[in-house]
Amino acid sequence: MLQHTLEYIMEKADNLETKMSENGDEEGKKQDEVVQLKQLGGVRTMPFILANEVCDRFAASGFHANMITYLTQVLNLPLVEASNTLTNFAGTSSFTPLIGAFIADSFAGRFWTIIAGSIIYILGMITITISATMPDLRPPPCPTQENCTAATKTQLWVLYTALLLTSLGTGGIRPCVVTFAADQFEMTKSKTESRSWNFFNWYYFCMAVASLLALTVVVYIQDNVGWGWGLGIPTIAMALSLVVFVLGSSLYKKVKPGGSPFVRVTQVIVAAVRKRKIVLPPNDSTALYRNKELDANISTNGRLLHSNQFKCLDRAAVVSQSDMKDGSSNEPNLWRLATVHRVEELKTIIRMLPIWAAAILLVASHSHIGSFTIVQARSMDRHLSPEFQIPPATMPIFTTLTVLTFLPLYERLFVPFARSFTKNPAGITCLQRMGIGFGISIFATVASALVEIRRKSVARAFNLLDHPAEIIPISVFWLVPQYFLHGLAEVFMAVGHLEFLYDQSPESMRSTAAALYWIAIAMGSYVSTLVVSLVHKYSGERGNWLPDRNLNRGRLENYYWLVTGLQVVNFFYYVTCAWFYKYKPVCELSEDEEEEAIVDKRKPLLDA
Repeated sequence: MLQHTLEYIMEKADNLETKMSENGDEEGKKQDEVVQLKQLGGVRTMPFILANEVCDRFAASGFHANMITYLTQVLNLPLVEASNTLTNFAGTSSFTPLIGAFIADSFAGRFWTIIAGSIIYILGMITITISATMPDLRPPPCPTQENCTAATKTQLWVLYTALLLTSLGTGGIRPCVVTFAADQFEMTKSKTESRSWNFFNWYYFCMAVASLLALTVVVYIQDNVGWGWGLGIPTIAMALSLVVFVLGSSLYKKVKPGGSPFVRVTQVIVAAVRKRKIVLPPNDSTALYRNKELDANISTNGRLLHSNQFKCLDRAAVVSQSDMKDGSSNEPNLWRLATVHRVEELKTIIRMLPIWAAAILLVASHSHIGSFTIVQARSMDRHLSPEFQIPPATMPIFTTLTVLTFLPLYERLFVPFARSFTKNPAGITCLQRMGIGFGISIFATVASALVEIRRKSVARAFNLLDHPAEIIPISVFWLVPQYFLHGLAEVFMAVGHLEFLYDQSPESMRSTAAALYWIAIAMGSYVSTLVVSLVHKYSGERGNWLPDRNLNRGRLENYYWLVTGLQVVNFFYYVTCAWFYKYKPVCELSEDEEEEAIVDKRKPLLDA
């Protein structure tokens, strides 16, 4: 009897030891996977990722900055038609990121969306290069710019096809690259506050370097060598950037898509509408539905806490027995019941929209930089020496140089100075930063109006008002102050806007938030087209503010005054929205919870 008892105890001990050994091996395996995943990403991935975005910006700036010249001087389009074509193209390029963000956040992931977008973009660049090199795809030259033969429908359709392909490709690149790059770092509040640098400042700095190269090298080649090489070089650069991006594949953190954010938002709205007659628990958010496992894939860095705004949406999180699938107590029907985290995702987006919308009119007010200002520059004295003169499309270089100069100064001087007063690790908040940018942009447009008045007064003094092809003896450097102010506004507004959208959006919707940045640009471009068209139509045939051919006989300064007034109204709208804005409430995960979340998602990340 004793012998049997001892044998039984020994057998159980062996089984326990084996089980503990297996558990230990499993735990060790999990820890190894956590270490492996934590070794991915970081600064070493930036050359591979940002090369793609830099070449996209290089290519876009290279042909878009000078495209007004191509359309008016090569394809012989009227000024207003050419300007509207450019703004419509810019608008489409900025609207397609919503499609790319949907694909990335829903099922494809950011890595594969970037690759697909880059391939489509390259096809567009090849098409536009071919259209610039084949004589059959452009009308006869018209050096006098009088009684010119405009491009045929076939020639324009080839151009539009190329622009459409680049717009679609941009949709896959723009919303994903900045968020994919940010994925390589720990972007929680505690981690970002401990850093001495701001990721978005340096991201925008790299983009400015790409624009600088495009506005100097590429534009010079387009004006002095030819459009074939001028568009072919950005095409080659874009193809090389795709190769570099793919080569870095093994180093990237590839976050698993959390499912369509648009479906989740719709589910919350449907559930809230269905329960519109339900009485909410009085001041007791703990009675609302929460499910950590269900939200695991969309709350890797932290869960959104309940807020008291838009309480009508809280009804979507009130639990009833009919909300579960087939009477199950664990699996909810998401069209009838939403978690607090998912409800707060929708609330967060609603809170962001008024702030986001203020950027639309700002973009519209800046659109003349790529069209009317280039035409102004072409009519002015651009000589740096008797033999060399600045290409008109290179003038935006002064905006780029301002950004390159003041972004490091902002981070190294302004932030520490502001921090000494505000005690904010970032110096000032995103909303304050954006507000300063809105204010500076008003003065930029005022400068535009004053310079146009000066330009025309000189033209009148030398009897050149009726000679649009003649050079007016006024230095092109009169345009520099407005470019400087636009650049300074970008340092505050553009970077602050991008950081605001990333920081305040739900983490599972960050590609969509990046798309919102570009959609604001798209809508701003369309608003600009509408304003320009209405001004051109209703300002009269004689004394038209925006004439088709001879800007000297126009009233461009009146257009600038109109835009200035719209900006002032927009500034006060933004200040009101920012005053009432409430930052998203989030509970960041502890280090142990983060490791647990990483382990739960280890296979998708490692296999991607």
